[in-house]
Amino acid sequence: MNERVLLLENINVKEFLGAYNHNLKQIKSLFPQLKIVSRGNEIKAYGESVVLDEFEKRLDRLVKYFNTYNKLDENAIERLVIEDTSKAESDDEVLVHGVGGKLIKAQSFNQRKMVIEIRTHDMLFAVGPAGTGKTYTAVALAVKALKNKDVKRIILTRPAIEAGENLGFLPGDLKEKLDPYMQPLYDALRDMIPNERLIDYLERGVIQIAPLAFMRGRTLDNAFVILDEAQNATHSQMKMFLTRMGKHAKFVINGDPGQIDLPPRQISGLKEAQEALKDIKEVAFIQLDNNDVVRHKLVKKIIDAYNEIDTKK
Repeated sequence: MNERVLLLENINVKEFLGAYNHNLKQIKSLFPQLKIVSRGNEIKAYGESVVLDEFEKRLDRLVKYFNTYNKLDENAIERLVIEDTSKAESDDEVLVHGVGGKLIKAQSFNQRKMVIEIRTHDMLFAVGPAGTGKTYTAVALAVKALKNKDVKRIILTRPAIEAGENLGFLPGDLKEKLDPYMQPLYDALRDMIPNERLIDYLERGVIQIAPLAFMRGRTLDNAFVILDEAQNATHSQMKMFLTRMGKHAKFVINGDPGQIDLPPRQISGLKEAQEALKDIKEVAFIQLDNNDVVRHKLVKKIIDAYNEIDTKK
């Protein structure tokens, strides 16, 4: 068994390790192959050299994070330890300089895979549970493409299944009818584009937000197109959408197969498309999971709890 001694220098060791060594206990749980002991400002780790090398890299990331933000919590530890550090330097790029100077980056390993895969694929499926940043990352990629003039417009769509996509009975003009169903997309855009410019883009059609049913008959050239909540697209809707792809276009299809709101006997177009297109090399598939959750730390625990119930069923 190999030993590695790591010094915690120029750092408040007690705060770094957490009250009652809470942070250290979590770090230990994420490296079950190692025996880890803390004494003063030393951390000793015992195990295979390959695992020790990886542990040293991850611990260095945690120290850098602590020195930057003067804190270390459960969510940060899990994210920084689980992420693939071999890709961190090359792929931890700023996607968009958002409103108020906010730096918008991919926050997890699979979000960074989205960034990588969209460079070489014109169609990308990002599938995973709530809170994994599918929509936010996709919108950031779209805004980046628009700012870089790689595309001329952004088109964001989702099935308005709550209204059966029959919006005529709802009060108000078309925009007022659509807004409640498109709110997550607006929320992401408002983080990334100043309000006046966003309004201008929407008025000029540079950014278009519409229900999936409104895509029928269109050819989408020079556009970055995102289908959100794709698990609620039917067979015919998904086929219609995928065949809208025009020249110089990028398509991202997001969905959570665990939250299908279609009638019981209706097949999800997302699940069907995953199976039908799996052998087409020009189409990329990314499966996000609980480790990509970037919302409140409780969200991951909630997903885990419901996964247990679903497994038992």
